[in-house]
Amino acid sequence: MMRYFILIAVVSLGFSVGCSSKHKAKDVDTTVEMAETVRADSVVGVKDGDMVYQRKVAIGEELRRLEIDVYDLEARVVGGPRYLDNRGLYGVLRDCRVQLGDAKNGGDGKVRWTEAREYVTPDDEYSKIGIEDKKRIVGVSEEFLKDRLARFKDYQKTLQKRQDEYETKVKMCEMELQTQKAKASAQ
Repeated sequence: MMRYFILIAVVSLGFSVGCSSKHKAKDVDTTVEMAETVRADSVVGVKDGDMVYQRKVAIGEELRRLEIDVYDLEARVVGGPRYLDNRGLYGVLRDCRVQLGDAKNGGDGKVRWTEAREYVTPDDEYSKIGIEDKKRIVGVSEEFLKDRLARFKDYQKTLQKRQDEYETKVKMCEMELQTQKAKASAQ
């Protein structure tokens, strides 16, 4: 009989743990005693007897800032029609490789290969389209806040890496073009 109760307790506990979501809103204690401002969003002080540094941000503002940073970075790196046809580093590299192939620059008259333009951030799509409050047609997409923050931080890392790669490729291309032009004018 006792084993039966233990089994029920373990199953109940496991079931309740399995049902809780890591995305549920939780209360957060942000009280800091003897707080001294470090920046507009940061303080130092004492919490539960420990000296702490606490940075508190409105998460909506944090997400907005992160999204703007990512889209600006993607425009600088990839450019293209998604960003009002801004050339981006990709466009600068493509133009340099076109110049390398140009016969008047000592090239062979063929365009050098350039990898395809690939965006990191996907186009926004709506998971639901329907009527809201019987008043207007809306498109809605939802995702967990932590997942969105993590996804945009990954985009940011990927774009920073691509920015470094494209900056290096552009410099190499410009140096090669300069050398090629010098050889062509010397002949």
